[in-house]
Amino acid sequence: MTTQPEAILEHNLINQLIDLEYTPVKILDGKALVSNLKSQLEAFNNDTYSSKEFDAILNHLAKGNVFEKAKTLRDRFSFTRENGDVCYVRFFDSENWTNNLFQVTNQVTLEGSYKNRYDVTLLVNGLPLVQIELKRRGIEIKEAFNQINRYQLHSFWSNHGLFQYVQLFVISNGGNTKYLANNKLQSVKQTFFWSDKQNKNVTELTEFAAQFLNPNHLGKMIAKYIVINETHKIMMVLRPYQYFATEAIIKQVQTSTDNAYIWHTTGSGKTLTSFKTSQILMDLPEVYKVIFVVDRKDLDYQTMREFNAFKEGSVDSTNNTTSLVNQFLGKFKDKKGVRKDSDLIITTIQKLNNAITGHNKAKLDALKNERFVFIFDECHRSQFGETHARITEYFTNSQLFGFTGTPIFADNASKNDLGKRTTKDLFGNCLHKYVITDAIRDQNVLKFGIEYVGRYKNKSKTFIDIEVEDIDKKEVLDSEKRITKIVDYVIAHHDQKTFSKEYSALFAVSSIDNVITYYDLFQKKKEAGEHNLRIATIFTFGANKANEDAQDYLPGDELDLAAEPSPVYTSSHTRDKLETYIGHYNAMYNTSFTTKDQQQFENYFKDISKRLKEREKITFNDEKDRLDIVLVVNMMLTGFDAKKVNTLYVDKNLKQHGLIQAFSRTNRILGEEKSQGNILCFRNLKKATDDAITLFSNKDAIEVVTMPDYEAIAEKFDEALKKLREITPTYQSVNDLVTEDDEAAFVQAFRQLLRNMNVLQSYTDFNWDDFTISKQEFEDYQGKYRDLYDKVKRDNQKQKTSILADIDFELELIHSDHINVAYIIKLLAKLKGATKSEAQKQKKAILDLLGGDTMLRSKRELIEKFIEENLPNIDDTDNIQDEFETYWQEQKILALAKLCKEENLDKLQFNALINSYIYSGKEPIRDDIFKCLDNRPSILKAREIGERILLKMKEFIEVFVNGMVG
Repeated sequence: MTTQPEAILEHNLINQLIDLEYTPVKILDGKALVSNLKSQLEAFNNDTYSSKEFDAILNHLAKGNVFEKAKTLRDRFSFTRENGDVCYVRFFDSENWTNNLFQVTNQVTLEGSYKNRYDVTLLVNGLPLVQIELKRRGIEIKEAFNQINRYQLHSFWSNHGLFQYVQLFVISNGGNTKYLANNKLQSVKQTFFWSDKQNKNVTELTEFAAQFLNPNHLGKMIAKYIVINETHKIMMVLRPYQYFATEAIIKQVQTSTDNAYIWHTTGSGKTLTSFKTSQILMDLPEVYKVIFVVDRKDLDYQTMREFNAFKEGSVDSTNNTTSLVNQFLGKFKDKKGVRKDSDLIITTIQKLNNAITGHNKAKLDALKNERFVFIFDECHRSQFGETHARITEYFTNSQLFGFTGTPIFADNASKNDLGKRTTKDLFGNCLHKYVITDAIRDQNVLKFGIEYVGRYKNKSKTFIDIEVEDIDKKEVLDSEKRITKIVDYVIAHHDQKTFSKEYSALFAVSSIDNVITYYDLFQKKKEAGEHNLRIATIFTFGANKANEDAQDYLPGDELDLAAEPSPVYTSSHTRDKLETYIGHYNAMYNTSFTTKDQQQFENYFKDISKRLKEREKITFNDEKDRLDIVLVVNMMLTGFDAKKVNTLYVDKNLKQHGLIQAFSRTNRILGEEKSQGNILCFRNLKKATDDAITLFSNKDAIEVVTMPDYEAIAEKFDEALKKLREITPTYQSVNDLVTEDDEAAFVQAFRQLLRNMNVLQSYTDFNWDDFTISKQEFEDYQGKYRDLYDKVKRDNQKQKTSILADIDFELELIHSDHINVAYIIKLLAKLKGATKSEAQKQKKAILDLLGGDTMLRSKRELIEKFIEENLPNIDDTDNIQDEFETYWQEQKILALAKLCKEENLDKLQFNALINSYIYSGKEPIRDDIFKCLDNRPSILKAREIGERILLKMKEFIEVFVNGMVG
């Protein structure tokens, strides 16, 4: 059977879209695109524009980047006509999206840095709003994704930047079809399958076009379900389960007064869903106000930030009960004294409870019968007793909706004064489900790699014997001897689990007393020079009460909840200890937190959260701000999201929703390197884990949710190695590959091997002796793989097309120990003291290391020059660091001077621009680059020159700055 060619796939799609009532139009180039835009805008606005008037419209459309153009699309433009009248132009109708004019075209060719021809383009009112890239069946869908990224870089900005109005991309090879929002922070992880209400994925292009691309649905997605994120300056599109949940709640509000809840698994993006739901509900005429309720102070602040990121100024959180009452009454003033009457309020359940009781109650009496919609975040924890009744009794016309990743069922409900209450008892029916197995299948969250560490694990190669199997004696579990063994184990394996501290870990401990024991042991061993881990702890300095459900409270948040017991805050001993630990934290990070002031203690909690959350940002200073492990009892084990947390150490009994919530701190998606959430259990939680997974998905889900054991992954590695050797029996065989197809086959085979190795190396059992390839041979293959990547990079710069250009090399998988200038200097010192024959070996080892490390490859030539020319003249090895830093600074100055001479740049201004880029992480705009030039280039040459200088700037930073922090 022959593979269906791309041209036939394209032809069939266009015919299907015409049947869906798209109007076909032939647009070959930029000129035809502009001409069609004029006629379509005239038809859509029921008007005509002179050439001069249309030029004004075109100039308006050309302004801004992709993010700003997304706002322009949804706005109106006014200009003065030639006869003096004021005219308004709309570009898209978001209220009645079927009023827009839908067209389809194909093979539009635009010329920017390169000439690009796009597959299928969907035009709405003449603007290209959806771009579809196709690959023939059998080709990896990722290649279509990489092609889109190249188009954005090379040509979308040309011809008035009209292709920067693209809102959505669709990529397909016929059998697999995905969609994504158009934004600069592109990642293949942000591509989604469409699905039906039951979460069955729609993968075939024909079915996808029928369901997703029909004008009614596509118009609605663009009008209502694209979120413009102000913080990151990107567009976000809702995934199908988020769409169906939001639609279900809207329908419920419009047709019923019944309460309900949404069950979407932890990590699947409930905040975005609840924001979009709140935003649409507050615009419904039948809804008076939407109240978004959280059960913790820190979430009040966090949710406000996230909501305002989705829409600037959309919400103010309430500092106290009085400000909440004023928001209800429309009398609220912000910090600048400006009166704001918002239809969306975020508050904690504690403040809400206070507002409808006591002296505030009478103030709100006039609103008792208004139609309020309450949305409860993490409603598995908001199983409140009397407060639930108070809200429904006070606001007689209210409607309540809950969001949870782990509902409370009869099996996992705790008992309080009101008896056992389930999520259904309090919120009614579940309107939409998206469980953990759905999320793992769709690659929206990661699997858990669970290892149970202890003597009962016979196959384990671990060097310690931790008593763990079914021990229930408190004195054994809490003994310092056992905890010391666990501390030693963590010190020995933390680097392996976190890719040499590139990721952070949480450590869940059974009691505050044990947290204190753990912290003191880690600190003692740190002072003895046994490790350099940065460790912090946060706990409520209260009565030492064990709690098997993951929970997370600050003092003052406590309220009678039906599902979980509440902590009590009394103990001075734990407070004194925590004060000492916060002192260590202050010394590490130059902060000044304390337990002696309630606000400062809350700020300490926020600072730890922020330190973990912001590691994923490009601008995060890892050397200065990194935090490795946070010891907790209950805090941060639920409702806390940080993509750079990949490991959870567990020495406490977890069960049911508490277990899933705690494990889920580790399974947020982030690049190829983070392949699973690592869970290291120092207690036998196997049955509890299996029971929890069964409860929240089904009994067959255990293998779906957890990673296979070490032996199973090792078998996969052996299979991948066998396939690699069939293509290239040795690493030297890569040199003999004749065609680009052969090279592509090698790249894909070795990439699969890399993926398996990435997972294998996270297991504590990993040992090179288990495999038929040595570490050296693996790294030799890796070097050839990198050489091919570099070749593709050079070809791209020469404007040569290559079938390898669209293959994702996933270079983040090529990981080695954290090598920086300090590490290199250590090796140079060893080299200086070696015998002649040993020195040759060590020199080769250093150069091989530099060649293999992604970050330091670009520095190899300069370091080799230092070894040849400078190192022989240094007598004292203690001086190597100073000499190397002097040499590096000299080379940096020479390289900067050369770059500035080649491009006619002012050295001082350009150096300042580089420093600004390094500090902020934000690419300079072209105007800032042009200010450094002696003469501003012509319009025709401006983009080409600007891109060339920016590329050289990045190469300069890669060589002289990145990876060179000691």
